Amino acid sequence: MTETQFFTASDGERIAFYIDDFTDPWTTPPVMLLFHSAMGNSQRFYSWVPGLARHFRLIRMDLRGHGASSVPPPEKPLTMARLMDDVEELMGRLGIARAHLTANSAGGYVAQNLALRSPERFDSLAVVGSTPGLSNTVYGWLPRIESEGLTTFLRDTISDRFDLASTDPAMVEWFLKQTAENDPGFVIRFIGYTATQEWSGELHRIRCPTLVIYPGGETVGSAHSYDSMRDRIPDVRMIEYPHMPHNIADMMPDRCVADILQFHRDKFGHPRG
Repeated sequence: MTETQFFTASDGERIAFYIDDFTDPWTTPPVMLLFHSAMGNSQRFYSWVPGLARHFRLIRMDLRGHGASSVPPPEKPLTMARLMDDVEELMGRLGIARAHLTANSAGGYVAQNLALRSPERFDSLAVVGSTPGLSNTVYGWLPRIESEGLTTFLRDTISDRFDLASTDPAMVEWFLKQTAENDPGFVIRFIGYTATQEWSGELHRIRCPTLVIYPGGETVGSAHSYDSMRDRIPDVRMIEYPHMPHNIADMMPDRCVADILQFHRDKFGHPRG
C-alpha cells in the first residue's frame, strides 16, 4: 500500500521517496508525482494521500536536503537542473515513462520547470501556492533565520502562512516542529537560491493542461504574482482561495484535493465520479 524507499542520485545524494497506491489491484492507474514545499517534507501531504492515492499511483519525493533525503554539503552546487535530475532519475529507476505533476509552493518550482524541460513526459501540471519563481522579498528572511533561528522566525511570522482564526493551533505547532527538523544552513541555501530563479517569460511553453490554485491573500509575494500564469500558460485553470495566506495546502487540504480531482475528471475523464 505505502512503501518508503531510497535511491542514490547520480551525484551521490540519497533521496527518499514514498509510493502510495490504494487503487483497485486489477487496474493500471496513472502515476502522479507529488512534491512538497521548501522547509517541508512528504509527510506534510498526510491529508492529501487518502484522496489522491485511491485514484493514482502516488509517488511523493523528499526534495534533496529535506525530510529523509540527505543534505548536500555546502560545496555541492544547488541548481534547478539538479533538482529536476533527481525526479527524472527516480522516474527512470521506477520505469515511469509518463506522469502527472502535482506540487505545493517550492515543489511547484521544480514541477513547472519539469513541464518546461521535458514536456513529452508529463500529462498535466497542478500547483498550489506556487508562482513562477520566488519573490526576492524573501531575502529579508535569511538574516532573520540566521540570527533568530528557523523556529523563532516562523513563529513570529506565522500569520503570513496560516489564517489563525480558522486553523487548529495544534496544526501550527506541528508545522513548527516539522520545520525545526530541517538543516538551517541548507534552508538558507535553498531559499536563497530559489529567490534568484524566475521563468515567467517561459510559461507559454508549458504544453500540458495546468491547474493553478492560489491564495487570494498571498503573503509570499502577492496574488498578482500569479497573473503571468493566467496570461501566458496556454491551457490553464486558475482557482483562487479568497483572502487566504500562503499555506493553503496545509489549511485546506480537502478542498485542494477535490479541486485537483475535478481538474483531472474534466481534462482526462479520470477519476470517475
